[in-house]
Amino acid sequence: MITNNHGLILPTHWRDFLSLTKPRVMTLVVFTGICGLLAAPGTIHPFIAFVAILCIAVGAGGAAALNQWYEAEIDAGMKRTAQRPLPAGRMDQASARDFGIILSAGSVMVMGLGVGWLAAVLLAVSIVYYAVVYTIWLKPRTPQNIVVGGGAGAFPPLIGWVAVTGDVTLMPLVLFAIIFLWTPPHFWALALFVKSDYANVGIPMMPVVAGEMATRRQILAYTVILTPMALMPWFIGGAGLIYLSGAAVLSLLFFALALPVGLRTSSPEDGMRPEKRLFAFSIVYLFALFGILVLDRLIAYHGVLR
Repeated sequence: MITNNHGLILPTHWRDFLSLTKPRVMTLVVFTGICGLLAAPGTIHPFIAFVAILCIAVGAGGAAALNQWYEAEIDAGMKRTAQRPLPAGRMDQASARDFGIILSAGSVMVMGLGVGWLAAVLLAVSIVYYAVVYTIWLKPRTPQNIVVGGGAGAFPPLIGWVAVTGDVTLMPLVLFAIIFLWTPPHFWALALFVKSDYANVGIPMMPVVAGEMATRRQILAYTVILTPMALMPWFIGGAGLIYLSGAAVLSLLFFALALPVGLRTSSPEDGMRPEKRLFAFSIVYLFALFGILVLDRLIAYHGVLR
């Protein structure tokens, strides 16, 4: 509930609660969770699979709500986030906090009771990682925030895999590592063209603290490191030739787009087009990479190609 200028109590719109869960970000979270579940060896009842993915989505939404509750004042000072429910005054902070806690706790409990407690523990760790380790501790203190904090977004395929198998093996750890290494070039590409927003609110993002040139070099370095990790599922026998071919092509395109960003030495006069292209493709890259992995695994299960 919020109060307008005339002192009248107005109900918070349901769309504002949905906005707290960061639906666009959740789309990628849910997709990689589904891919981890589908790529895992073994079988799972369709209803339990649905419950597992629902819990991943709800848990991610709860963590996002807690993130926005804690960063309401920061969001108010940034053009990119000023129209979110809290800084725009459409919701009070207590409602956002309670909403985030309910979603987070509920998702972990349902995951434990309906799917398995190892998956539930991993989900709980991912929520705490994002809402506490990244949001409260890392983000306001270090330019390496997104490097360490990137682990929060890397949990979904690991959780999906564990929901099927009940244990953690090398393959889901590789999937975790792919997203972990993908996050810095993805996020720093965005940070380059919204640098002023972070500077205005005192968040020590890499372009603000270390400068654009250092950020560009780091983007290129992480892109180079990401490439062999993206191919790793094939090297460890967890994927076949379809995945290898697709991952190689996607990684080559990623590198080709990261190169002009990483090697740029002068002030941009093109509206940051290379940076925006890299950011946009990085999202496509992760969707496509995990989609190809699932395709490869499904074909392998049916004995068509291995």
